[in-house]
This record gives sequence, structure tokens and C-alpha cells, in this order.
Amino acid sequence: MRGVNRVMLIGNLGKDPDVQVLEGNIAVAKFPLATTETFKDRTGKLVSQTEWHTVVLWRGLAELAQKYLHKGSLVYIEGRLKTRSWEDKEGVKKYATEIVGDNLIMLDKRADGTAKAEGTDPITGYHGDDLPPIGEPSEELPF
Repeated sequence: MRGVNRVMLIGNLGKDPDVQVLEGNIAVAKFPLATTETFKDRTGKLVSQTEWHTVVLWRGLAELAQKYLHKGSLVYIEGRLKTRSWEDKEGVKKYATEIVGDNLIMLDKRADGTAKAEGTDPITGYHGDDLPPIGEPSEELPF
């Protein structure tokens, strides 16, 4: 049986993307992404739990992140989990699990009321800045 390795996150960048250009002019961006769940505990008190994820974007998505994303940006990331391992200076094996993104949608709003988005929205099929203004129905959507 084949497995599925798929991750979908909506969260805020914890800092500006760190972008490096590797040999062959290949861009790679890395940044922490915070996702927060809020729920009521047994006493009815609201509790928030934040998880931090390391996101890695390659090539065009890395360049897009460098150009448009900053600390606090709200984004939708879709990708897969990837675990790396290495040995530190003392010979101790270390591990890091990262989200390798293959789809990015920027969810921050612009002053003109439209969504600032890049990548392809898997639900609407819109790409990048083609999103209709928020609150206005689109004739292309089936609902």
C-alpha cells in the first residue's frame, strides 16, 4: 500500500524568510511558522496552544517568499514532511523535521480589499493576484 505525506497549514511567520542561493542559482527559503489552536478547557476558560513549524521553500516559491513575506505574514502552506539527520561536532546524531512547501497562498489583505495571494488556491483554482475582491461573489465559483 502507498502512503500519503501531505501537510496543510495556515499560520503566521515567526520571522522574515532566510533566503540563500545555492550552486546553480537555486533559491531556498526557510522560516518558522506558528499555528495556534484555541479551545475551551473543562472550566470554560479559553486556552491557546501554539505549534512552531519550520517551512522550507525552493526555487520560485523561495523567491516569492523573499519578495512578499515578512514576520507576521499570514499564509497557507501545503507540502510534505521531511526529516533530516546529521551529526553535531560531538558526534551526536541530531534530527530536524521540516515542511517542504510546494504551494503557498498569501492570506494577508491589501488596503484595496482584495486578498494578496500567490500560488494556486486548491479550492477556487485562482492563481496569484487573480482572486476576486473579498465579499464579492465570483461567477466562476460553483457556490
